[in-house]
Amino acid sequence: MKRFNSVAAAGIVLALMTASARAGDTPQAATPAPPAATAVPAPVPATRPGTPAPEAKAEDPKAPAAPDNGAAAVGQGSGWNAEVATPGGGIVLSDAQVEIVKKVNAYFNALGDMKGTFVQTTADNKRMKGKFMVKRPGRFRFDYALPSKQIIISDGEYLAIQDLDLNNEDRVSLDQTPFRLLLRKDVDLVRDAKIVEVQESDDQLVLALSDKSPDAPGKIKLLLGTKPEIELKEWVTTDAQGLDTRVEVSQLSKGEPLDAKLFKIEAVSLNNFHP
Repeated sequence: MKRFNSVAAAGIVLALMTASARAGDTPQAATPAPPAATAVPAPVPATRPGTPAPEAKAEDPKAPAAPDNGAAAVGQGSGWNAEVATPGGGIVLSDAQVEIVKKVNAYFNALGDMKGTFVQTTADNKRMKGKFMVKRPGRFRFDYALPSKQIIISDGEYLAIQDLDLNNEDRVSLDQTPFRLLLRKDVDLVRDAKIVEVQESDDQLVLALSDKSPDAPGKIKLLLGTKPEIELKEWVTTDAQGLDTRVEVSQLSKGEPLDAKLFKIEAVSLNNFHP
Protein backbone atom coordinates (compact mmCIF):
# COMPACT_ATOMS: atom_id res chain seq x y z
CA MET A 1 0.00 0.00 0.00
CA LYS A 2 1.12 3.59 -0.55
CA ARG A 3 2.05 6.09 2.08
CA PHE A 4 0.19 9.37 2.06
CA ASN A 5 2.27 12.50 2.48
CA SER A 6 0.28 15.72 2.24
CA VAL A 7 3.14 17.79 0.86
CA ALA A 8 4.78 15.42 -1.53
CA ALA A 9 1.52 13.92 -2.44
CA ALA A 10 -0.10 16.87 -3.78
CA GLY A 11 1.81 18.11 -6.68
CA ILE A 12 0.10 19.71 -9.49
CA VAL A 13 1.29 21.81 -12.17
CA LEU A 14 1.04 24.31 -9.91
CA ALA A 15 3.27 22.80 -7.93
CA LEU A 16 1.28 20.38 -6.69
CA MET A 17 1.81 16.97 -5.86
CA THR A 18 3.14 13.89 -5.43
CA ALA A 19 5.51 11.86 -3.70
CA SER A 20 2.64 10.28 -2.11
CA ALA A 21 2.61 7.87 -4.92
CA ARG A 22 5.53 5.91 -3.59
CA ALA A 23 5.02 2.22 -4.19
CA GLY A 24 5.54 -0.16 -1.32
CA ASP A 25 4.72 2.28 1.48
CA THR A 26 1.79 2.07 3.85
CA PRO A 27 -0.93 4.74 3.99
CA GLN A 28 -1.08 7.11 6.90
CA ALA A 29 -3.95 9.20 8.11
CA ALA A 30 -3.67 12.94 7.61
CA THR A 31 -1.86 14.60 10.49
CA PRO A 32 -4.25 16.70 12.60
CA ALA A 33 -3.60 20.40 12.84
CA PRO A 34 -1.26 21.26 15.73
CA PRO A 35 -2.84 22.86 18.80
CA ALA A 36 -2.79 26.61 19.06
CA ALA A 37 0.38 27.98 20.60
CA THR A 38 0.13 28.91 24.27
CA ALA A 39 1.13 32.33 25.51
CA VAL A 40 4.71 32.63 26.78
CA PRO A 41 5.04 34.61 30.02
CA ALA A 42 7.23 37.68 29.96
CA PRO A 43 10.68 37.19 31.54
CA VAL A 44 11.20 38.45 35.12
CA PRO A 45 13.99 41.09 35.39
CA ALA A 46 17.14 39.79 37.08
CA THR A 47 17.93 41.22 40.58
CA ARG A 48 21.09 41.30 42.70
CA PRO A 49 21.27 39.13 45.84
CA GLY A 50 19.49 40.79 48.72
CA THR A 51 17.50 43.08 46.46
CA PRO A 52 13.76 42.63 46.74
CA ALA A 53 12.04 41.67 43.53
CA PRO A 54 10.20 44.53 41.86
CA GLU A 55 6.53 44.70 42.66
CA ALA A 56 4.07 43.98 39.92
CA LYS A 57 2.42 47.13 38.68
CA ALA A 58 -1.27 47.02 39.47
CA GLU A 59 -3.69 47.77 36.69
CA ASP A 60 -5.53 51.02 36.92
CA PRO A 61 -9.21 50.08 37.05
CA LYS A 62 -10.04 53.49 35.59
CA ALA A 63 -7.80 53.02 32.57
CA PRO A 64 -9.79 52.63 29.34
CA ALA A 65 -9.82 49.17 27.84
CA ALA A 66 -7.88 48.60 24.66
CA PRO A 67 -10.15 48.78 21.64
CA ASP A 68 -11.26 45.41 20.31
CA ASN A 69 -10.43 45.61 16.62
CA GLY A 70 -10.09 41.87 16.10
CA ALA A 71 -6.28 41.92 16.05
CA ALA A 72 -6.08 39.37 18.85
CA ALA A 73 -7.69 36.82 16.59
CA VAL A 74 -4.98 37.05 13.93
CA GLY A 75 -2.95 33.85 13.83
CA GLN A 76 -5.60 31.84 15.66
CA GLY A 77 -7.94 29.30 14.14
CA SER A 78 -7.63 27.67 10.76
CA GLY A 79 -9.23 30.32 8.58
CA TRP A 80 -7.42 31.50 5.45
CA ASN A 81 -7.11 35.10 6.63
CA ALA A 82 -5.59 34.06 9.94
CA GLU A 83 -3.08 31.76 8.27
CA VAL A 84 -1.76 34.20 5.73
CA ALA A 85 -1.36 36.87 8.40
CA THR A 86 1.40 34.86 10.12
CA PRO A 87 4.63 36.89 9.73
CA GLY A 88 8.23 35.86 9.16
CA GLY A 89 10.05 32.79 7.94
CA GLY A 90 11.12 33.84 4.44
CA ILE A 91 13.87 35.96 2.95
CA VAL A 92 13.71 39.73 2.64
CA LEU A 93 13.00 40.39 -1.03
CA SER A 94 14.72 43.08 -3.03
CA ASP A 95 12.67 45.17 -5.45
CA ALA A 96 13.98 43.07 -8.33
CA GLN A 97 12.99 39.83 -6.58
CA VAL A 98 9.51 41.18 -5.85
CA GLU A 99 9.10 41.83 -9.57
CA ILE A 100 10.10 38.23 -10.34
CA VAL A 101 7.53 36.91 -7.87
CA LYS A 102 4.91 39.16 -9.45
CA LYS A 103 5.66 37.59 -12.84
CA VAL A 104 4.98 34.17 -11.33
CA ASN A 105 1.77 35.51 -9.76
CA ALA A 106 0.63 36.80 -13.15
CA TYR A 107 1.36 33.44 -14.79
CA PHE A 108 -0.79 31.47 -12.36
CA ASN A 109 -3.55 34.08 -12.25
CA ALA A 110 -3.83 33.91 -16.05
CA LEU A 111 -3.80 30.10 -16.01
CA GLY A 112 -7.15 28.61 -16.91
CA ASP A 113 -7.83 25.03 -17.92
CA MET A 114 -4.68 23.11 -18.80
CA LYS A 115 -3.64 19.54 -19.46
CA GLY A 116 -0.45 17.71 -20.33
CA THR A 117 1.85 14.85 -19.41
CA PHE A 118 4.18 14.45 -16.43
CA VAL A 119 7.16 12.42 -15.26
CA GLN A 120 7.63 12.08 -11.51
CA THR A 121 10.93 11.10 -9.88
CA THR A 122 10.87 10.29 -6.16
CA ALA A 123 13.64 10.57 -3.60
CA ASP A 124 14.54 6.91 -4.12
CA ASN A 125 14.84 7.55 -7.88
CA LYS A 126 11.62 5.76 -8.87
CA ARG A 127 10.10 7.19 -12.04
CA MET A 128 6.39 7.27 -12.81
CA LYS A 129 4.53 9.02 -15.58
CA GLY A 130 1.01 9.87 -16.63
CA LYS A 131 -1.40 12.60 -17.66
CA PHE A 132 -2.65 15.58 -15.68
CA MET A 133 -5.41 18.18 -15.91
CA VAL A 134 -5.85 21.47 -14.06
CA LYS A 135 -8.93 23.61 -13.66
CA ARG A 136 -8.52 26.66 -11.46
CA PRO A 137 -9.38 27.49 -8.83
CA GLY A 138 -8.36 24.51 -6.78
CA ARG A 139 -9.02 21.54 -9.06
CA PHE A 140 -6.54 19.13 -10.60
CA ARG A 141 -6.22 15.48 -11.53
CA PHE A 142 -3.20 13.21 -12.07
CA ASP A 143 -3.75 9.82 -13.70
CA TYR A 144 -0.67 7.61 -13.34
CA ALA A 145 0.15 5.28 -16.21
CA LEU A 146 0.21 1.52 -15.79
CA PRO A 147 1.31 -0.39 -13.86
CA SER A 148 0.61 2.20 -11.13
CA LYS A 149 -3.14 2.65 -11.73
CA GLN A 150 -3.27 5.46 -9.19
CA ILE A 151 -5.15 8.77 -9.27
CA ILE A 152 -4.49 11.99 -7.35
CA ILE A 153 -7.45 14.34 -7.59
CA SER A 154 -8.55 17.62 -6.00
CA ASP A 155 -12.09 18.98 -6.18
CA GLY A 156 -11.06 22.36 -4.77
CA GLU A 157 -11.80 21.38 -1.19
CA TYR A 158 -10.23 17.97 -0.68
CA LEU A 159 -7.24 16.17 -2.15
CA ALA A 160 -7.71 12.41 -2.61
CA ILE A 161 -5.18 9.72 -3.47
CA GLN A 162 -6.90 6.66 -4.91
CA ASP A 163 -5.37 3.27 -5.62
CA LEU A 164 -7.64 1.40 -8.02
CA ASP A 165 -5.76 -1.88 -7.58
CA LEU A 166 -6.05 -1.90 -3.80
CA ASN A 167 -9.48 -0.23 -3.93
CA ASN A 168 -8.59 2.32 -1.24
CA GLU A 169 -8.34 6.07 -0.82
CA ASP A 170 -6.56 8.60 1.39
CA ARG A 171 -8.06 12.08 1.64
CA VAL A 172 -6.96 15.39 3.18
CA SER A 173 -8.16 18.98 3.08
CA LEU A 174 -6.52 20.93 0.25
CA ASP A 175 -5.83 23.68 2.79
CA GLN A 176 -3.42 21.30 4.54
CA THR A 177 -1.11 21.46 1.53
CA PRO A 178 0.94 24.45 0.39
CA PHE A 179 -0.31 23.95 -3.16
CA ARG A 180 -3.41 25.96 -2.37
CA LEU A 181 -1.24 29.08 -2.71
CA LEU A 182 -0.90 28.41 -6.44
CA LEU A 183 -4.39 27.07 -7.05
CA ARG A 184 -6.47 29.76 -5.41
CA LYS A 185 -8.46 32.25 -7.45
CA ASP A 186 -6.28 35.19 -6.41
CA VAL A 187 -2.60 34.16 -6.40
CA ASP A 188 -0.38 36.59 -4.49
CA LEU A 189 2.78 34.88 -3.28
CA VAL A 190 4.35 38.07 -1.91
CA ARG A 191 1.37 38.38 0.41
CA ASP A 192 0.62 34.77 1.23
CA ALA A 193 3.82 32.69 1.03
CA LYS A 194 7.17 32.46 2.75
CA ILE A 195 9.61 33.00 -0.11
CA VAL A 196 12.91 31.22 0.51
CA GLU A 197 14.62 31.50 -2.90
CA VAL A 198 14.30 33.71 -5.99
CA GLN A 199 16.55 33.34 -9.03
CA GLU A 200 16.40 34.58 -12.63
CA SER A 201 18.58 33.68 -15.62
CA ASP A 202 18.30 34.34 -19.33
CA ASP A 203 15.75 31.60 -19.87
CA GLN A 204 14.51 30.50 -16.45
CA LEU A 205 12.83 31.68 -13.26
CA VAL A 206 13.31 29.74 -10.02
CA LEU A 207 11.06 30.38 -7.04
CA ALA A 208 11.03 28.35 -3.82
CA LEU A 209 8.33 28.91 -1.22
CA SER A 210 6.42 27.41 1.66
CA ASP A 211 3.04 28.08 3.21
CA LYS A 212 2.81 30.40 6.20
CA SER A 213 0.41 27.97 7.84
CA PRO A 214 1.99 25.36 10.17
CA ASP A 215 -0.72 22.97 8.95
CA ALA A 216 0.93 22.85 5.50
CA PRO A 217 4.60 21.92 6.04
CA GLY A 218 7.15 21.39 3.31
CA LYS A 219 8.55 23.44 0.47
CA ILE A 220 7.93 23.82 -3.26
CA LYS A 221 10.53 24.93 -5.80
CA LEU A 222 9.08 26.08 -9.12
CA LEU A 223 11.13 26.16 -12.32
CA LEU A 224 9.59 28.17 -15.15
CA GLY A 225 10.98 28.73 -18.62
CA THR A 226 10.83 32.28 -19.98
CA LYS A 227 11.30 31.80 -23.73
CA PRO A 228 9.31 32.48 -25.76
CA GLU A 229 7.04 33.14 -22.77
CA ILE A 230 6.77 32.14 -19.11
CA GLU A 231 5.73 28.50 -18.77
CA LEU A 232 5.93 26.02 -15.92
CA LYS A 233 8.49 23.30 -16.67
CA GLU A 234 8.87 21.43 -13.41
CA TRP A 235 8.66 21.64 -9.67
CA VAL A 236 10.33 19.95 -6.73
CA THR A 237 8.47 19.29 -3.48
CA THR A 238 10.41 18.80 -0.24
CA ASP A 239 8.45 17.10 2.52
CA ALA A 240 8.80 17.42 6.29
CA GLN A 241 11.46 14.67 6.28
CA GLY A 242 13.57 16.55 3.72
CA LEU A 243 12.79 14.12 0.87
CA ASP A 244 12.49 15.60 -2.64
CA THR A 245 10.08 14.64 -5.39
CA ARG A 246 10.58 16.11 -8.87
CA VAL A 247 7.76 16.49 -11.39
CA GLU A 248 8.52 17.48 -14.99
CA VAL A 249 5.61 18.52 -17.21
CA SER A 250 5.38 18.65 -21.01
CA GLN A 251 2.96 18.70 -23.95
CA LEU A 252 1.00 21.44 -22.22
CA SER A 253 -2.32 22.35 -23.80
CA LYS A 254 -4.40 25.37 -22.77
CA GLY A 255 -7.67 26.91 -23.80
CA GLU A 256 -9.74 23.75 -24.12
CA PRO A 257 -12.48 23.78 -21.44
CA LEU A 258 -12.27 20.75 -19.18
CA ASP A 259 -15.42 19.08 -17.87
CA ALA A 260 -15.87 19.85 -14.17
CA LYS A 261 -17.02 16.26 -13.65
CA LEU A 262 -13.43 15.11 -14.18
CA PHE A 263 -12.51 16.72 -10.86
CA LYS A 264 -15.29 15.21 -8.82
CA ILE A 265 -13.98 12.75 -6.22
CA GLU A 266 -15.91 9.55 -6.91
CA ALA A 267 -15.88 6.33 -4.96
CA VAL A 268 -12.81 4.33 -5.95
CA SER A 269 -14.94 1.62 -7.58
CA LEU A 270 -16.68 4.24 -9.79
CA ASN A 271 -13.65 6.26 -10.88
CA ASN A 272 -12.58 6.13 -14.48
CA PHE A 273 -8.92 5.41 -15.01
CA HIS A 274 -7.09 7.17 -17.84
CA PRO A 275 -3.77 5.34 -18.49
